[in-house]
Amino acid sequence: MEKIYDVMILGAGAAGLSAGIYASRGKLDTLILSEGVTGGQMVLTNEIANYPGAEMVKGYELADIMKRQAKSFGCTLKANVKIVAYRLAEEIKEVELEDGRVFRAKTVILAPGGKPRSLSIPGEKEYEGRGISYCATCDADFFRDKKLVVVGGGNSALEEAVTLTHFASHVTVVHQFDHFQAFAHAVEEAKSNPKISFIMESELRAYEGNGTLQKVQIEHLKTGALTYLETDGVFVFIGYMPNTTVFKGMVALNERNEIVVDESMKTNLPGVFAAGDCVTKRYRQVTTAVSDGTIAALSATEYVRSASV
Repeated sequence: MEKIYDVMILGAGAAGLSAGIYASRGKLDTLILSEGVTGGQMVLTNEIANYPGAEMVKGYELADIMKRQAKSFGCTLKANVKIVAYRLAEEIKEVELEDGRVFRAKTVILAPGGKPRSLSIPGEKEYEGRGISYCATCDADFFRDKKLVVVGGGNSALEEAVTLTHFASHVTVVHQFDHFQAFAHAVEEAKSNPKISFIMESELRAYEGNGTLQKVQIEHLKTGALTYLETDGVFVFIGYMPNTTVFKGMVALNERNEIVVDESMKTNLPGVFAAGDCVTKRYRQVTTAVSDGTIAALSATEYVRSASV
């Protein structure tokens, strides 16, 4: 008889690993499948300074600790696999890999994560983590008394620009339009802050530096004029992309392609839960992903045990 897991977790970031820890420690037969490296966005973060209980930890180190914990409780983890088919609507859920293997489980936790939208301009790969950030909450403290650039014109960009002024000496907001897409109160708060200035109708064209970011090239869209602005860091807030494209038509998604869940992390499909950066939420932190994964695992545990009664 082919093996049927109690819980199958798709994704091995903070949410997926946390779900694996809780499910396997709860004595459920648990499998984690990850199409990428174990750790997700954590491994791309140089230093995490606001994770409770850890004064300062490298992202890859925290991911490795979580992986070891999950395995110590009996969780099976398979990374760098390619999933080609999902069958989630049946009582026993199935996923099929590129090599033909099929894995089955009574419940599934979707934790594919997501990623911030990037600018895709020269220097981006070189200076990610060396001056380029996508999270003010994560990295603002590393830029005390520094000059920063914020890219974007929505609520997140302006709210985070204000937050950054509590750390930075000055923040310059660069936006592609002549007006903002943020709520009026967010625009007013940013404009009234003496530490914030604005460069409108402009876009970044390149990141430049020497080991760490030192300046950005900016193009004025109407005139085509190119200028350079010296800066110690750039925070990009132009949207977030959940990795949910493959789940369209399977589970309910909102207009931003985030998976719709309730407070128990249940999706619209019985026995299918979701957690982490892929779900509808405002804040995306390692701690919020850990919380989601915990709740999803406990909900999956309850589902499995109630079904077997």
